[in-house]
Amino acid sequence: MRSGREHANSGEQQFMTIWHSIRNALVPVRREGYPFIAAFFIATLVLGLIADWLFWIGLILTAWCAYFFRDPERFTPVDDDLVVSPADGRVSAVTRVQPPAELGLGAEPMLRISVFMNVFDCHVNRAPVAGLVTRVVYRKGNFMNAELDKASSENERNGIVLETLHGAVGVVQIAGLVARRILCWSEEDERLDAGQRFGLIRFGSRLDVFLPDGATPRVAVGQTAIAGETVIAAFNASRGPVVTRRD
Repeated sequence: MRSGREHANSGEQQFMTIWHSIRNALVPVRREGYPFIAAFFIATLVLGLIADWLFWIGLILTAWCAYFFRDPERFTPVDDDLVVSPADGRVSAVTRVQPPAELGLGAEPMLRISVFMNVFDCHVNRAPVAGLVTRVVYRKGNFMNAELDKASSENERNGIVLETLHGAVGVVQIAGLVARRILCWSEEDERLDAGQRFGLIRFGSRLDVFLPDGATPRVAVGQTAIAGETVIAAFNASRGPVVTRRD
């Protein structure tokens, strides 16, 4: 039988081979994921000292962790009348509701389009429209299932408000059952392009987009959305062909 050190060395070589394959064949990985990937890898080596089958389970989980923090490039439509999805995932709601009070968008109902991200979706969040960030506000809260409607008001969340050509647009990052950290890289007075990265939520969550009057939904509940690419709403009929911009 091989010694524990031989198990660890063999495991490290196999991991590096898989890691390079992931980096070269798939997409880049966000640097925010490096500590988690390293932790999974170290745990895998420890498990490998105990039993081969535990090592392989750990290796699969490490590969999943690297996959979770992937950051693919996207091609965003260049049209100020279009609203693109802020997240990869499933459209879980298209409705009119009162926006969260902390966004300062008033008490009147607004069109809300929600996109739910499971643990296999890319969790890098992107601006749905171009605009100036006028507000960034974080609220502590619970960690219930992000698909529940009351998660909008009761879960941990971070909201930003973009001043656009069509009025104020709210975007809310909502933590889910296993999400324990919301990251937002944007600050007030920063200008974002549609499709530009502005944040990330770790391990399952939801994004809500609140749109002013004049916006018409272009998606249905259950539809799969791709961040920065899928058009989820429009303000006016687009004129001419849609041009895309590489992120």
